[in-house]
Amino acid sequence: MIETETTKDAVYLRCLEERQHHSFVLEQSAEAVVKALGFKVAFEKDLDALKTHLDNLGVENTWVKRYAQGRTLQAKTPQGMILEFYFAMDKAERLLQKYANYHGCAPQRFDHINCFTHNVQDTYEFFVRDLGFRLTEYTATEQEEIWACWMHRKGGVHDMALTNGKGPRLHHLAVWVPNALDIIHLCDLMATTGYVENIERGPGRHGISNAFFLYVLDPDGHRIEIYTSDYLTVDTDFEPIRWDLLDPQRQTLWGAPAPLSWFEHGSVFEGIAVNEPVLEAKPIVAP
Repeated sequence: MIETETTKDAVYLRCLEERQHHSFVLEQSAEAVVKALGFKVAFEKDLDALKTHLDNLGVENTWVKRYAQGRTLQAKTPQGMILEFYFAMDKAERLLQKYANYHGCAPQRFDHINCFTHNVQDTYEFFVRDLGFRLTEYTATEQEEIWACWMHRKGGVHDMALTNGKGPRLHHLAVWVPNALDIIHLCDLMATTGYVENIERGPGRHGISNAFFLYVLDPDGHRIEIYTSDYLTVDTDFEPIRWDLLDPQRQTLWGAPAPLSWFEHGSVFEGIAVNEPVLEAKPIVAP
């Protein structure tokens, strides 16, 4: 990634095609926790409308100051996730065609967030009904209970995904790369620079989203997905795709299940208690 700026206690990172000051902020801390997950709104006035909307819903929210960006509204969802919304941010140079800066997997842009939640149905309803996200794909049990879901705002497969589990916790953040060969190169790079143990899952191709993927753990244990080859959902006739929880191609199109750590390991939100899941259904897990 591109290091935009380093301050006394934080590093601000962005991807190659991003013109905003940062999409990742790493802060010095005694614990590896998640401070907040951020979303950009379309217009400045949307922040005021959102605050009024959240106030009317009784959702806890407050204005906060953030380095290199304008007014920022922080909210705690009814399920305990800490979200932040902003419109303005300092600008940085777009490096898409500065190929000398292409290192590692050459991340182009931040893509999506996936969170564990102890109540997928309630969390899904908050994001769709109250924040305006749209469902693209979902996993259901035989009883038609939602076990996981993928929701979008920008016309891709997802900007926000929810997974059943102890929550709220961050499951992973994802960056989008140009092609599958960039992911293969990253595997070679990690394997020969002392990070082979940080490769958790993949490379492979998801059934859900059709994306080619790799999951790695950073030195603090936060999970990052390197992601490419998904599809667009801008067609207004698009209908959400249902997957059965026990379909082996749901996790990986090639049939390989995820390891147990993928369903259990996550990053906690700072100061937020973790709850046991209300849905007890279990997915297929690698032996």
